Amino acid sequence: MTKKSKKRSETTPRESFIKIVSKMGRAIASRVSFAGNLAVFSLSTLFWLVVKGPRRETLTRSFFNIGVLSLPVVMLTGTFIGMVLAVQAFPQFKVIGMETRIGAAINLSLVKELGPVLAATMLAGRVGSSIAAELGTMRVTEQIDALSSMGVNPVHYLVTPRFLACLILIPGLTLFADLMGVIGGMFFSIHLLGVDWSYYWEYSRHAVGMFDIFAGMFKSVFFGGAIALICCHQGFRCGAGAEGVGKAATSSFVLSFVAILFLDLLLDVFLEQFHTLVLGGVNKSVV
Repeated sequence: MTKKSKKRSETTPRESFIKIVSKMGRAIASRVSFAGNLAVFSLSTLFWLVVKGPRRETLTRSFFNIGVLSLPVVMLTGTFIGMVLAVQAFPQFKVIGMETRIGAAINLSLVKELGPVLAATMLAGRVGSSIAAELGTMRVTEQIDALSSMGVNPVHYLVTPRFLACLILIPGLTLFADLMGVIGGMFFSIHLLGVDWSYYWEYSRHAVGMFDIFAGMFKSVFFGGAIALICCHQGFRCGAGAEGVGKAATSSFVLSFVAILFLDLLLDVFLEQFHTLVLGGVNKSVV
């Protein structure tokens, strides 16, 4: 190796610092650009939803794909989550002699947190990735450009029916997940763990109120909207080739899951403050 090549390969601390700062700047600029593009895309979707709703045939197809086909996996997930909660909670309640109150813990956890979050996660995995892959394939094969050339707005034709279907149907999917989780936890607790059924339902009735059910349904609406917007946006900005479609499907699920957790935190704080300040509610205890 010559002296000139050695000098070129050696970088000074100043140059290393400049490279690190440049990488950080590009990463921050990329995130800000993504957030801005997503915001503009979301506003465009809401504009077309208000000004001109989706066509009936596209909306019906989206309802079937998102709602009906997602129902089995959501119900199965809810059933097993209820059983797992029973298995995990029973030893802890038994230690303090309160195993009859296990139903309150299971049902309250399902209705307020696990039901909405897990239903949204299943929707993001089954429906969100499919939406991103489908729209990404249309972008790669220039079908979206063909719609624009024919005078059809792609956001109105492709995004609004999927967004509206996710927004409307995810509360129902959450309700089914809650129902199956309650049934699964009840079956495992009463028939396999030997908990008295009358105490199980009595403590559950006192622990779970209408506001808890409303809170779960309320959060699920935001989860569904976030999933639809993120996945459609990822499909629209898909990269070239099969690799770009795969990355769009993967990133759509990851971003949707992060958004679900972030929204869950914000909405929990808001709902607790609303319940305390407006409705005068107090925190309930399962024990």
